[in-house]
Amino acid sequence: MEEAMRKVGMKMSISMGLILSFCLSLVGNLTSGHFTVPGFLVSFAASTVISLIIGFVIPTKKVGDSVCDKLNLKPGLGRRCMETLVSDLIYTPIITLCMIILARKMGESHGAQFPPFVVMFLSSLATSLLVAYVIIFFLMPFLIKTFTKDLPKPPMGN
Repeated sequence: MEEAMRKVGMKMSISMGLILSFCLSLVGNLTSGHFTVPGFLVSFAASTVISLIIGFVIPTKKVGDSVCDKLNLKPGLGRRCMETLVSDLIYTPIITLCMIILARKMGESHGAQFPPFVVMFLSSLATSLLVAYVIIFFLMPFLIKTFTKDLPKPPMGN
């Protein structure tokens, strides 16, 4: 059962990484005012690599469970909101920082003008945190249900 749960965790990391990378790259490129397909594809590829590294290095589920346990949150909406927040705070700032650096490097090579780095990062981070939170909150239960549907159910009782 432990091996099966490890596989579920790996599938979750890969799926959430791909979905978050796609959505955050799309939102970032659309809100930049300079959407290009090549820019989106580079952003998506880089973001995917970063999110997969994060997913395999940081035990997001364990961190989320630990935070929720320390706050004495029982299963339910409150715990789900906190687990979502923890996951969002692990992935999104790192991905956003890297995407801002990448966008600035790509844009500067074409002579683009940018607002100050901190302004650009914080405004992008605010948008990205909100978008990622909504995606994680609604998608995580669906993916968990999808990836655990074929696992044997634990016996009832003791």
